[in-house]
Amino acid sequence: MDLKDSRKQDKHIGNTDAVLIVNGVPYPIICFLGKGKGGYSYLSQHNGRQVVVKQIHHEPCAYYTFGNKIESERRDYEQLRKIGIRLPEMIDIDVDAERIVKAYIDGDTIYDMIASGRAAEAYLPQVREMAALAKAAGLNIDYFPTNFVVQEGLLYYIDYECNPYMDEWNFENWGVQYWSRTPAFDAYRQQHIQGG
Repeated sequence: MDLKDSRKQDKHIGNTDAVLIVNGVPYPIICFLGKGKGGYSYLSQHNGRQVVVKQIHHEPCAYYTFGNKIESERRDYEQLRKIGIRLPEMIDIDVDAERIVKAYIDGDTIYDMIASGRAAEAYLPQVREMAALAKAAGLNIDYFPTNFVVQEGLLYYIDYECNPYMDEWNFENWGVQYWSRTPAFDAYRQQHIQGG
């Protein structure tokens, strides 16, 4: 798998006629965007607007324990929006189908920037501002660089995940090690290029 552009991999659900239904509304799938701990994300279009449809999955994760994922997404989105974290609007949520529709933030992830040799230092003040907002609210967000997209110079946290604050998982103690070509970043990238 080529991680050159992890948000626009050439993967599709079945065929170009694939559609995900969210609360009775059809969302035709354009392409697969990526897989996270909690779900699969797909690019779609609705009413002339690009959106992301996230399908919750229940695959095991060796390093994370989940409760009710769909309710966590809703709760976390509201918490992060309330404290001022810049993130994509949640457009719809279908609890029964475990699907979320959110605005698509068009731009490169911090991960893709670093992997392609571009520096992400210009965005450190923005992520540190988000980290300060999260900490003040007693929260951590997932600082891994695949979760951050730059659009028109602004950094967006495109995941909704947040957890109770712990020093070991804050940006300076954990996240920053992946925001440049560090040994940790290169080890992660190598493992995922090899399909590990």
